[in-house]
Amino acid sequence: MKTIIECCVSASATRVCGLLPYRNYNSCNSMLANCSASSSTTRRTLSLSLISTTFSAFIFSLSPPSSSSSTTSSSSSSSSSKLPLSKFFEIPDSGGVQALDLLDGSGEVPSDGDQVAIHYYGRLAAKQGWRFDSTYDHKDDNGEPNPFVFVLGSGKVIAGIDVAVRSMKVGGIRRVIIPPSLGYQNTSQEPIPPNFFDRQRLFTTIFNPTRRANGEGSTLGTVIFDIELSLDLSRIYQTIECSMRSQGLSFAAIELVLESSVSTVEEREAMG
Repeated sequence: MKTIIECCVSASATRVCGLLPYRNYNSCNSMLANCSASSSTTRRTLSLSLISTTFSAFIFSLSPPSSSSSTTSSSSSSSSSKLPLSKFFEIPDSGGVQALDLLDGSGEVPSDGDQVAIHYYGRLAAKQGWRFDSTYDHKDDNGEPNPFVFVLGSGKVIAGIDVAVRSMKVGGIRRVIIPPSLGYQNTSQEPIPPNFFDRQRLFTTIFNPTRRANGEGSTLGTVIFDIELSLDLSRIYQTIECSMRSQGLSFAAIELVLESSVSTVEEREAMG
């Protein structure tokens, strides 16, 4: 079972709050009161508000943005929250990935080989910004969205996502325009929409042989992702292991303690 480690780090000590399945992510925060409240809920609320902004102002303007262009305001906000196209920048050595930081993170920057967890909205430029997938649609047993977990630099995800996440800080939200050369090269690259209709529409558009023969290949595969870097799981594991070793404990021993904590929390939930 995929698990997520929540830890609280202070200047004086590192304390493990719990090792919980994704489906218990929110209940962990509410039940373990000695853990400082996670800011993920705040970020998720802001993410939903920002990501809901209309793509029409920039989906058809993939050339270098002008200072006078901007996206429309969020439909969920009474104030006009503008996202100027002039804020887009090309990520250095990315091969053409354009990025717009919607929210700067305050955590660490991940490295290749790190296991990271992200939330995302994926849209297809050739279909007028049609959303083909979102982690917020992937619900667990408690109705909470499941993050997408992958190893950075493993080659299992499309290169454009690797490029985008590699220079983000944990807690950040970034919108990226990924050119076809760094997007889907085959139907096995992740993230893959779990819904059959969405998956078919995505791939039949990107790999449409007729439209490619007509010279549309340079635009068919352009995808837009709004990415929230939720956690760098590898860094959390390393921090916990270092803390436990400094206290003379083996990581195997602490895993047994954590598993016991999980059982206790699940028993309390079952009892209501």
